[in-house]
Amino acid sequence: MNTPPTTITQEQVLAFAVYEIRQLLAQHLGNDGASDPAIRAAAHLAYALHNQASAILEGKHVPPRQSIAAIEKVDQMLATDFRKRLSDYSKPLAY
Repeated sequence: MNTPPTTITQEQVLAFAVYEIRQLLAQHLGNDGASDPAIRAAAHLAYALHNQASAILEGKHVPPRQSIAAIEKVDQMLATDFRKRLSDYSKPLAY
């Protein structure tokens, strides 16, 4: 029995990566001082977005505002600037 080819979207590829990164960095969640701050920030960012990543992998639509709110919570918890840096990408590029 041949299975028809599955079309995988770019969103699903990126969601898969976020979901896998979250699993790989799970031991770095929390406020202990043992983890490198950059690794801890990456772990919290991936954890914050893993529900949205899972939904995308299931073919569901995730409103961008939901993901942005999750990023803002990471910023509040860790005093990072992920939200601002995301906004920097939405500005027109100067040539």
